[in-house]
Amino acid sequence: MVLAVYGLLTWATLPFALLYHWYRSVSRGRRSAFGERLGWLPKEARQALSRQPVIWIHAVSVGEVIAARPLLKGLRQQHPDYQLLLSVTTETGRVVAERDQLADLVIYFPFDILPAVRRLLDRLHPRIIIIMETEIWPIFIQEAAQRRIPVVLVNGRISERSFPRYRCFDWFFRPILEQLSWLGMQSEPDRQRIIACGAPAERTQVLGNLKYDIPSRSVTQEERYALRERYALPQDVLVFTAASTHPGEEQQLLAIWRDLAADQPNLHMVLVPRHPERAAEVAALVEQHGCVCRRRTRLAASGVTSLAADEVLLVDTVGELTAIYQLSDLVFVGGSLVPTGGHNLLEPAACGIPSLFGPNMSNFREVAALVLQYGAGVQVADQLELLEAVRDFLVSSELRQVIGANGLKLMRDTGGATRRYLDLVAQVLAA
Repeated sequence: MVLAVYGLLTWATLPFALLYHWYRSVSRGRRSAFGERLGWLPKEARQALSRQPVIWIHAVSVGEVIAARPLLKGLRQQHPDYQLLLSVTTETGRVVAERDQLADLVIYFPFDILPAVRRLLDRLHPRIIIIMETEIWPIFIQEAAQRRIPVVLVNGRISERSFPRYRCFDWFFRPILEQLSWLGMQSEPDRQRIIACGAPAERTQVLGNLKYDIPSRSVTQEERYALRERYALPQDVLVFTAASTHPGEEQQLLAIWRDLAADQPNLHMVLVPRHPERAAEVAALVEQHGCVCRRRTRLAASGVTSLAADEVLLVDTVGELTAIYQLSDLVFVGGSLVPTGGHNLLEPAACGIPSLFGPNMSNFREVAALVLQYGAGVQVADQLELLEAVRDFLVSSELRQVIGANGLKLMRDTGGATRRYLDLVAQVLAA
């Protein structure tokens, strides 16, 4: 009964979903790919996946795609007789997945309506479906279960903030979660929360966080110089990067930078908004603060080879954040000065770069606690504390080196989740 009502609701909202995706594709100059979202695949795609059995991995957007990298590499090595299909929901996730060639085929995940789901499953016949984090699509999961296709949740999590909402609808989630073959969760609190929402305890286990398994190493001086040349940043300057920023943060960060620039003439700033489509809005803010804004997408055409100190580099692309971290001396991770819930602190830690972050880390509470425990970053309460913390880091290269080294140690000590998830997948395939 619950799924029947849900099915009616998905059909009722389908026109709005189509309109939404059409608008996003037109406004960003990208193809809408309605065919894929409705379960149709091009002939060449069907032929590409017809030679070997398929392992299907679903990752929503850029964050999940990046987290899935070690798992995808491990699957390719451990199961060479299988082809890897990676589905995503967002355009940015697809751009990163295709650029990095993480799978044999990358597609958009279908709308959760029965014809689209059936059409795609009829064409792909996957041996196993692996869902990253907590993406619950009821019709898709039910249809796979009815076809006896095992569906495994990996890197699962339910944040403390979202848990009350899940509990309010446990009557809805319980019959869906019961159809999952296995649930691998990031931590014991995540396991307890999803069991409280209806997941079978005997098939739910803690296997760790794949995000701890991202490649980590210190960047050499030669590599840093090469990266700075690519982004038109001078070699012997200090680079402060504000990454994954949200509305309300850029104003504070630009004000901080103006205060610091008065004392640090060799300081350069890089701004990386969480959503590249906000580039025009952020560029206007930069100009309002009396600075010249240089967009990453226009850098080559401008002919500029070395930015001046009063020029802010605005990264209006996706998939370049790791390179930006590697060329930086200090990083602020956004979504944390405003009540968004924060973003992944492990990415700068994996590059050996110290990070700063604000008080709002509800979506990454465990990661933030580990970063503080290892001394791999510093948490600040507000704009004033951030200004003082940035100033402390900029005047002390020793402090930057120590905190950066602590980040690399954190990554070494907390890895291993990939192997546990690979073992689970192998167990399910063997069964």
